[in-house]
Amino acid sequence: MLIASASALLVSFVLSAETLQLARHPGAALACDVNSVISCSTVANSWQSEFIRVGALSFPNAFFGIAAESVFVAVAVMGLVRITFPRWFAVAAWAGNLLAVLYAVWLFTQSVFVIQALCPWCLGLLASSLLQFMAASHATFAVQEIPRKNKAVHMYYHLNIDLLVDLLIFALFTGIIFVKYGAALLG
Repeated sequence: MLIASASALLVSFVLSAETLQLARHPGAALACDVNSVISCSTVANSWQSEFIRVGALSFPNAFFGIAAESVFVAVAVMGLVRITFPRWFAVAAWAGNLLAVLYAVWLFTQSVFVIQALCPWCLGLLASSLLQFMAASHATFAVQEIPRKNKAVHMYYHLNIDLLVDLLIFALFTGIIFVKYGAALLG
């Protein structure tokens, strides 16, 4: 979880820097603009990249990523030093990870099906968020045994069924990208 959270934090910093770059130089191309399909600036200039608004102010998603991933890095470090969290905290941290991965998946669907462009940094953030959620789920359900004495959950994690499901999830997202944009990515 620490590696995934730290990676997601780094990507959030990069995306924030790119957001500031576009704010300073509207219409500029970003370093990760390769073609019409792989285009960070296309994604960054969409309403989905900063849809949270308070009055006339809008906030880039990457800024929220910095805040959230900083918390997830701290939780991962505490887990590595074997701090046992109260059950309510473990459930709240898992729920936060669930919200983060759902947000990343929503952004992925918007990028692929609505914006019709891919941002490599955003894909990295999706991968990191998925890994982070998978690690948090394992820690919550297998290590801390929440919920307690649930044989189905215990078997799911201790027989490593979760690893197979995790691989299938990554294969699904990769398959979606290649089915939708394979020719443009390979040619």
